[in-house]
Order: sequence, then C-alpha cells, then structure tokens
Amino acid sequence: MSDAPPDSLIPYDEIVQEALRAVVGRVLREVEASGSELPGAHHFYITFKTGAAGVSIPADLRARFPDEMTIVLQNKFWDLSVQDDHFSVGLSFNAIPAKLVIPFGAITAFVDPAVDFGLQFQAIEADGIPEPHEDAENDSEQAGDNGVLPASAEDGSNVVTVDFGKKK
Repeated sequence: MSDAPPDSLIPYDEIVQEALRAVVGRVLREVEASGSELPGAHHFYITFKTGAAGVSIPADLRARFPDEMTIVLQNKFWDLSVQDDHFSVGLSFNAIPAKLVIPFGAITAFVDPAVDFGLQFQAIEADGIPEPHEDAENDSEQAGDNGVLPASAEDGSNVVTVDFGKKK
C-alpha cells in the first residue's frame, strides 16, 4: 500500500492561482478608481512573461526582455485600465512613452515593497492547453456510499496553509 496521496480530480493549484491573480486585479482596480493615484508609499513591482499570449509591448522591449520583464507602478504611469483578464498601462522607457497590455495570466510576481507584501505565480502556458495527464482512478473503494471518506482517511494531508502575514 502506498503512502502517497491520490491524485486530485479538482485542480486546486489552478484555482488558488486564479484567486491570487484576482487580488492583483482588485488592487489595480482600486488604483484605477482613485484616478491612478497610489495611496501613501504604496508602489508595485509587476513581473510578467513577455512572450505569454495576449502580452502587447513595444518590439524593442520584447527584444531587451525576451522572457520576463518587471515594471514599476509608482510615480509616472498613466491610462491604467483594468479588465477582467488583463490590464493596460502607459509607462516611459528611456523617455519614450509606451502602452503595455498584460494579461493577469502572464504575471509571475506582484510585490508592494512599501508594506512587505508579495505574491508569486506560475505563468499560464502560452498555448493555454494543459499538460497531458493520466486519467484518475476511481476512489469508490475508499469512499462510503454517500461519497464521504471514512474518518481514517480524513487526515488533512491535502490541506494547504496560506499565510499572508507580514514577515517577522
């Protein structure tokens, strides 16, 4: 008998990543609603995959950053617009203005150093096709007639703790 937990039929990792990306969207929506004014000392470092589907950046930036790029939203940005699946913003690079469109799925990190807050993500694959995997086996021999696992199987081995507290 194996001690390894069974493969999940529910994509928990994807669900958690989607929920955490929603945090980024909500924060950016609040900034957009305030007229693109960041409160207090807040500022954001947003890292994203430049080759991800839906990313639109100037060709010279894509050439300089062929894999990943970090932008800073602090003092000089404009036209912040947040949609359900992406945001766009105007920034200057070497005194040349540029408009960037960044899907939330392309983001790999979001940091607000003013309050020691950060999130890291797995980038969504450019083709959007999930990795092939084996079909899950039926768990019916473990579950009772009502589909509930017996108490001996409910050991919490699939529980993930997420601590959003400040670093100490």
